[in-house]
Amino acid sequence: MATANKFSDSLNANFKETYAKKIENLIPDGLKLYKAIKFMSKEKMPGNLYHQPVILGLEHGVTFASSDDDAFNLNAPIAGRIKDAQVRGNPLVLRSVLGYMAAQRASQGSAQAFEDSTKFLVANMLRSITKKLEIEILYGQVGYGIVSSSAGAVVTMTTASWAPGVWSGGEGMPIEIRDTTGATSRGEATISSVDLDARTITLNVLPAGTTGTDVIWHKGAYGNEFAGIHKILTNTGTLFNISATDYSLWKGNSQSAGSIPLSLATVEKAVGKGVAKGLDEDVSVYVSIYAWNDLLSEQAAKRQYDSSYSSAQLENGAKSIKFYGMNGMITVIPTIYVKEGFAYVLCEQDWVKIGSTDVTFKRPAGTGGEDTYFRDLENSAGFELRCLADIALFCQRPGVGTVVTAIVNS
Repeated sequence: MATANKFSDSLNANFKETYAKKIENLIPDGLKLYKAIKFMSKEKMPGNLYHQPVILGLEHGVTFASSDDDAFNLNAPIAGRIKDAQVRGNPLVLRSVLGYMAAQRASQGSAQAFEDSTKFLVANMLRSITKKLEIEILYGQVGYGIVSSSAGAVVTMTTASWAPGVWSGGEGMPIEIRDTTGATSRGEATISSVDLDARTITLNVLPAGTTGTDVIWHKGAYGNEFAGIHKILTNTGTLFNISATDYSLWKGNSQSAGSIPLSLATVEKAVGKGVAKGLDEDVSVYVSIYAWNDLLSEQAAKRQYDSSYSSAQLENGAKSIKFYGMNGMITVIPTIYVKEGFAYVLCEQDWVKIGSTDVTFKRPAGTGGEDTYFRDLENSAGFELRCLADIALFCQRPGVGTVVTAIVNS
């Protein structure tokens, strides 16, 4: 055990020196929303709950008078509606293992030698936990996908609920299948293989009673997730302690694409619904990679070249499409994590990740081991490394956001 502790001391010291200040730089670029939505630091979130006063109605105590009136009576004041939104973070913890022999090699020599020995482990842990958070930011409390049909242990998803980023690398993922209400669990299983082209996952066993319209969740997620973008924008009840039934500005908007490919005209209609509720800022529109292909083809077909165009150099493709709308700049962004049948119009400055900590490898403050990253496994010859986050998603103006539905890509 003395040797193990010596390894542990060296591992912890080298980990702090090598990774502590550059975790953010190791987050994969493909996580569009995780990176775009800022984290609210703990000092701005006193107590157990995050409290945010939100304006849900304007002042109406106005008195009208004719041009001949003087010393007229004033109508009573009618105060605007301000409510206190409340939300708390949800914890997420990822565990990984480093064997004693690998630890011995990593603990010898310089910090650079340590990085060379552990960079793939650390990078994969970050890639894994931030991918889960990206999915949660979009689809927390909604589920990963909807069952269309099953044959044996092969489950086919509905096209509208399929997002390749959710399932790529999913081999070994434990899942749970529930009915569409969430009240009935069909059972748990493990993903054996994924076919991104066929939109199918193969399970080690199909839970009994699984049928079309059932929802697939990550094991243990149901009832333990924060509300994601889809849930927030489609909420019609009480969310964050405020009722969308009572306050129209707390209810997101919906725009149907009409069961045809997404078009720039539909995007503008979706933005317009937010403008009607006060949107006057730039927005980002997050779309699936399949909808992106349709939009890019439409944009290329409509493109006009001015006098600066040269036939000697023509560039096709883009990472985003930008154009001006009634609100200001509209930026369309493709992501592998948006499901095929949907797109989301967001004013990003209205959204924030809140909680006690963003992704970290540190133990919680006050435990006495904040700089102790590695710990001995109880019954195995190795060390355990954990990363965790305590996060929830909050939107101060759901009423200016829009979810586009019924997209059928070409």
